[in-house]
Order: sequence, then structure tokens, then C-alpha cells
Amino acid sequence: MINSHLIATLALQKSLRPLHGLPLLAVCSLLLLTSSSSAQQSDWPQWRGINSTGVFEPGVELSTKWPADGLKPKWSVNVGPGYSGISVVGDLVFTMDRIADEVSEEEQNKNPDALLDGVERILCFDRNSGKLVWHHDYRSNYKGLDYNKGPRTTPTIHAGRLYALGAMGHLHCLDARTGTQIWARDLIKDSGAKLPTWGFAASPLVVDDKLIIHAGIPGGCYCALSLKTGKEIWRAGDDPAGYGVPIVAKSGDHRILIGWTPEHIIGMDIETGKVHWQIPYEVTYGVSIATPIFQEGHVLVCGYWHGTKSIQLDSTLTQANLAWEENMYLRGLMAQPLYKDGHAFLLDKQHGVVCFKLENGEVKWTDKNSLTPRGRNPQLNLVWIGKTNRALGLNSEGELLQVELTEEKFTELGRAKLVDFTWAHPAFSGNQVFARDDSKIICIDLPLE
Repeated sequence: MINSHLIATLALQKSLRPLHGLPLLAVCSLLLLTSSSSAQQSDWPQWRGINSTGVFEPGVELSTKWPADGLKPKWSVNVGPGYSGISVVGDLVFTMDRIADEVSEEEQNKNPDALLDGVERILCFDRNSGKLVWHHDYRSNYKGLDYNKGPRTTPTIHAGRLYALGAMGHLHCLDARTGTQIWARDLIKDSGAKLPTWGFAASPLVVDDKLIIHAGIPGGCYCALSLKTGKEIWRAGDDPAGYGVPIVAKSGDHRILIGWTPEHIIGMDIETGKVHWQIPYEVTYGVSIATPIFQEGHVLVCGYWHGTKSIQLDSTLTQANLAWEENMYLRGLMAQPLYKDGHAFLLDKQHGVVCFKLENGEVKWTDKNSLTPRGRNPQLNLVWIGKTNRALGLNSEGELLQVELTEEKFTELGRAKLVDFTWAHPAFSGNQVFARDDSKIICIDLPLE
């Protein structure tokens, strides 16, 4: 819960004071979380949704037409800054933020690093009202961290537990209903992890009974921990940590864990961590960020500086070779590509959204930066609406877009301003969108047919 220091901090804390000491909400959260199972199709339990596929099943028919005066928030609640995405399970909404210590001007002059002290917070809100159900706070010093607004990762919700990784390597397992700590680890102090330039940014991934962390510990670019205890099961790879979330690829009865580090694309055995293959892909400044996708036997990795590589896997997933690469039109940064019917859709850093053929990288069209502004670090988080050709996406300007994407063209169906500038990934659940910026989190009801 909020400590004595946080009670004294500025406007954000004042806005939360009426919510302090709400045992009723904490108790009710038992019902809110368990009223629907943790894997309902309309939930958004982790980074990029169920199975991290970037597809959401609303369970209702969403309208292709939005009101001319925009989409109005159902609720809006103050939060601190951060890049953390949002998760939704049942009637609970989760994200992370950071509150810097309140420091006098005199103290700042004596010690500029004093502003780097503060707390990271894991937050849980009531989906229907936006009221704070619980929050879990822990000290975190951001010394040595670039882009030091707040946490980067999205909380992962699984079987009633929440797993969250802070920017400085603080890993927590909490009861998702009450916020009670079950176990915690400090990747830097406990395991010797090296802090990435922009902090730990890869969200925890649950695979079977394991929690996969992109850790950057000695001999463990990736490591698997026990979901129950947090104890290490295996570690794999010698590369430093990057920023992208790994994926699980499947072919028949075969499965493999695929990750992208600052130096390689790696295929690992899920049970043991054995590295079956690795393809060199060294990126400038270590910015291996976007989550790979696996479709039609191809692993697609999209980089900002050096473009896209397509890796062809055999039927057992244990053999890999470079199929093709392209570095003029397919240069992604933070946005995972979407795939449908032999084609992929990617936000390129210069040309906007690009449609290309998965088998060879042939570009079919670009949107010429009409969906999101051209800039140094463009961002557009696209997700498919079920099995349709329509997608929703939040761009860096805080605009929600509804677009139709086919191999022939794109059609913008709707655009609405939701929040201020943001890189945080939204969550989609039912006919609702949850988005945030550095000062608030909001809930929007999308129109129905």
C-alpha cells in the first residue's frame, strides 16, 4: 500500500487519497477476477493479448462508424508516468507506473541524482468504475537509465497471479486479486544481470509451468523461472539482454521458444533452454525491440536500423536458415507486424505502414505516413479484430485508429484522440479500449453495430 512518503507527494497522490484503505475493494477483487476464468476470449491478460498474438476477440459486433465528435471516456484516473502496457482479466485492469521522490530545489542542486529515486508501482483498477483496487509499491533508483519516466513492461496475469518486471530488474509475483506479494527477485542483485541501456523492457512470458524472462544474466540472456517459487529452472544464451518479448512457435507436436537479442535470433528448447539454432543479427545500440512473429514456417524479425529478416524453420523447428532480408522498406522499431493470408503489415520508420508478402518481402503498398506521423520513433500498435480484415491501433499521438488492411490497400474507417503522447500499448477487451499516457489511464466504450 502507499507509504508515508507517497502520501505526501503532489497531485497524483492527492487524487488517490479517497481510495486509501479500501479493504472492501480488495475483497471484491476476489469476485471481480474469478467471475470469469483467466483465459476468456475477451480478456487481455498479457503483452499483445492472449498468446501475445495481437488478435482480440470482442465477442460482439463492433461498428465500423464512430461518432463525429469522437469517443468519450467511460472513466479516467490519474496515474504516474511510464511506458507500461495494460492488461485486463475479468473486471480488473492492471498497469505499472513510477512516482519520483519529492525533492527540494536546494537538494536537487546539491545532488542531481536525487530525482532518480522513487517507487515503481503495480496498479490494479476496477474495470467498471476505474477505482483503485490495490497497488504494490517498491523502491527503485533509476540511476544510469535512459528514458527514465517509468516502467516499460506489461503485467502478465495467469491463474490468479500477476507477474511484473520493473525497469531496473525488480521482478514480482503477486496475487492478482489482492496485490499480496508471493515472491520477488532482483535480477541485478540476485542474478548478476546487466542493466540494458533503456532498462528491462521485455514483459514476462508464461509457458507451461515456467516464467520466461529476457534477463541478460551471465550465461542466461533468457532464463526460465518456476511460476510457483521464482526459482531458476534454466538459463540460455550468452548475449546481453535486449527489449523484445520472446514467442513460442508450434509445428505439429513440436514447440520452440524464439527470442531476438541484440546479437542473434535464437531458438531454444522450452524444457531445458538448449539452444537449437541461432542466426546472427547484430543491431546498432542493441535495439532488438519488436516481438517476432511465426507464420508459414517463417520467423519474421523486424529491426529499426538493419531491416527485416525472415528465418525459415524445418518441420521440427530445430533447424533454421535465412530465407530473405530487406532493409529499405521494412524497418520496424517497437511495433510487432500483423499477418494475414500470406501478407504482413509493418510500421516502417520512414514509409509508414507497409504491406508485404511473407514469402519474399515484396512490398505491395505503403500508407505514406497517413496513419501515424513520420518521426524519429514512430509508433502504432495494431491488433486484428477477430478474423476480420479490420484492425485497431493506437499511435504515438494518442489517436485510436480503425483501419481495414488487405493486400491491395488500406482504408481508414475511424480516428479518435484518446490520450496524450504515449508509447504504452493499450488493452482491448469486449467493446472496450484501455489506454494510458504519462498522467492518466482511461476506458473507452467502442460503438456496436
